[in-house]
Amino acid sequence: MPTSYVLINTEIGYEDAVVKQLRETPHIVESYVVYGVYDIIVKVEAETMEEIKDIVTSRIRRLEKVRSTLTMIMISGK
Repeated sequence: MPTSYVLINTEIGYEDAVVKQLRETPHIVESYVVYGVYDIIVKVEAETMEEIKDIVTSRIRRLEKVRSTLTMIMISGK
């Protein structure tokens, strides 16, 4: 199952509102507000890479108050 982590920057002060929307999005299995260069990190799991691409481009990036994203696709684990 393809998995990716997406690092998200939001407009200042909208981190919690964006996380709330992300938690309602299918295929996002974890989401956290974080400190540092990025504001939010989410874990996305889907059946195909095309589905991950669609989730990132059509759902995450189009959320109001999302400024930018960085997607890291997992190639190995544990």
